[in-house]
Amino acid sequence: MQFESSVFKNSALKKLLIIFCIAVLAIGIWLLMSKKANVANSTQIKTSEATTVPTNSARPALTVTTISPEIREIPLTISANGDVAAWQEAVVGAEVNGLRINQVLVNVGDIVKKGQLLASFADEPLRASLSQAVASVKEAEAQLQVAKLNGQRARDLTATGALSQQEIDQLLSTESVALARVDIAKANMNSQRIQLNYTKLLAPDDGIISSRSTSVGQVVNAGAELFKLIRQSRLEWRAEVTSNDLSQIKTGQIVSLIAANGEKITGHVRTLAPTVNQQTRNALVYVDLPASNLVKAGMYAKGEFNIGKLNALVIPQQALVLRDGFQYVFVLADTHKQAPLKQTKVKQTKVQIGRRFNNLIEITEGLNANELLVATGAAFLSDGDTVSVSSDHKVAN
Repeated sequence: MQFESSVFKNSALKKLLIIFCIAVLAIGIWLLMSKKANVANSTQIKTSEATTVPTNSARPALTVTTISPEIREIPLTISANGDVAAWQEAVVGAEVNGLRINQVLVNVGDIVKKGQLLASFADEPLRASLSQAVASVKEAEAQLQVAKLNGQRARDLTATGALSQQEIDQLLSTESVALARVDIAKANMNSQRIQLNYTKLLAPDDGIISSRSTSVGQVVNAGAELFKLIRQSRLEWRAEVTSNDLSQIKTGQIVSLIAANGEKITGHVRTLAPTVNQQTRNALVYVDLPASNLVKAGMYAKGEFNIGKLNALVIPQQALVLRDGFQYVFVLADTHKQAPLKQTKVKQTKVQIGRRFNNLIEITEGLNANELLVATGAAFLSDGDTVSVSSDHKVAN
């Protein structure tokens, strides 16, 4: 019995040992499989990250169209500002004193001819004075006739001795005084006639009435201003030009003046002022303007002097970006012909600009004619960005 018990115990131990070994083996297999699975997952994640990062870094920031700089012939101009004024403004005033205006025939804006009646004064006092002057002439002429007869008698009796020399001299002197009185009376009569003519206020030249400062019933004094007349309806633009630009402006050059409604008026340089203002260092240039309803005397206007033409490298204004006070453009790294939505990088390039003409801007430095630029949307880009290039290629216009 003791032997059987020992055998039973040994058999149980063997079973326990086998079970333990199987369990250890199963745990080992499970651990090995878990490790392989973790390694595979880690490799997959790394592979995914490796493929994803470059994709995100190459994602285009913007889809853009391209434009090429062009060599264009642009006009050379000098811009200036100034006042529009009358070429010459004549002041029409009263030449008689203390008379009442009884008729006004024109108003502001009326176009008149030389010699046209503008207004008239009540002339009754002057007509009465003229009649009196005419009567004085007749009286003086009658007295002259008597003095001439007496003078002739004195000359005839000189040889006979019937009259003394003193009496002869007195008669001849009276004749001379009577002749002078006739001349005085005639001069006074002519003066009254001139005064009577002054009661008719006439236009001194062709032109347009720019000011009226009188009305019917007003009593005016000699020299009072009644009307202003723009002679020949001519206007001029008095442009202020810097002394540096003055040497480029010549008589007869074409000038484009921009009216208040945006329309252009073409004028010509008539003359240049001989002096320069000491405070502003500007000089006046007088430009003749054609008759037009677009400009009026007293307006402030801007214009341009056309001084020639120049071949220049130009780009549209929208291709420029202003940053930190400097002008930039974005140049494509690949300047060859682009396929639709081809990706490329852009480079921010600093440029120097010159004259402006309509929507075009002259590039004086920093850009070549064979480079491709971002046409629109450049303000949203940064240096080194990747963009998609559209096949819609533009030209400067």
